[in-house]
Amino acid sequence: MTDAAEEPRLTSLAHGGGCGCKIAPGVLRDMLAFTPQAAPFADLLVGTETSDDAAVWRLNDQQALIATTDFFMPVVDDPFDFGRIAATNAISDVYAMGGTPIMALALVGMPINVLSTETIGRILAGGQSVCQAAGIPIAGGHTIDSVEPIYGLVALGLVHPKRVKRNADARVGDRLVLGKPLGVGVLSAALKKDALPAVGYAQMIEHTTKLNTAGPDLAALEGVHALTDVTGFGLAGHALEMARGSATTVRLDMARVPLIEGVRGLASAGMVTGASGRNWAAYGHEVRLGAGLQPVDQALLSDPQTSGGLLVACAPEAVAEVLAVFHRHGFGAAAEIGEVVAASADSARLRVD
Repeated sequence: MTDAAEEPRLTSLAHGGGCGCKIAPGVLRDMLAFTPQAAPFADLLVGTETSDDAAVWRLNDQQALIATTDFFMPVVDDPFDFGRIAATNAISDVYAMGGTPIMALALVGMPINVLSTETIGRILAGGQSVCQAAGIPIAGGHTIDSVEPIYGLVALGLVHPKRVKRNADARVGDRLVLGKPLGVGVLSAALKKDALPAVGYAQMIEHTTKLNTAGPDLAALEGVHALTDVTGFGLAGHALEMARGSATTVRLDMARVPLIEGVRGLASAGMVTGASGRNWAAYGHEVRLGAGLQPVDQALLSDPQTSGGLLVACAPEAVAEVLAVFHRHGFGAAAEIGEVVAASADSARLRVD
């Protein structure tokens, strides 16, 4: 077993990090085309139909079970921070369905001939600390000896069947509100190139380890119609999933999209992930960019977010309540960023001005 002092950087052991290592949406779509259509199940409230954040199974008239899993390779070198980020990201999918987490299982794949038990233990401790903050146990899991370090959770939660919030129920006229600022992928790219200042790293950790606890309170609002979280496919990708599922078009105002401080400058300097380009190659044909936008805006729209913010589609009269819920949960950067309009006559599902 390796001594901790002799170990390589965690990020050097992974070909991709965080949600940036997700399979590109176009490739994923092609893979799933070979999957046989599942038989209908009356109690399966949410399945794979609209690429939603989690599966939801009705247990009875008062409870539905939310089940999801998420895991990835290191996006940072500090093992404790890696564990925290991965756990926060996994639990987010429960919040994105409007639910409350109840339990988690750990998924652990580690190169045990490269990493020390101390380092691996710190990764697990980081995940445990987030689950403690969420008020849930890690009640089990599974470990393997793998080539690259991998960590994540199976997360389970509960929600009232009438409060399940899918990504496909946006309505024409809805306003869009985003809970966290964009730019995590840009910061991770800068970190890998040793170009991320200490303040940038602190911001990255702050946003990626902040639990999306606003989810259940948002789901309780009558004016909230659709909910998802922005992760590996970027804001554009997850807004497109919302538009496709609801047979609408989403219009974003780029000037109102919140960004982590300094991210635009880093992206302009070339600090972007390979996943950003793969994302755009998969769905760029469905996006129409306004004449005043720059290449950096495209990079920011497709930037993979690890443990990103909740994206809410709500009635216009509910915007103030939605923002109040976000602010009450400590999401000071939450902002209204666009609207849902009738589907375009062309192939565009997303328009950005």
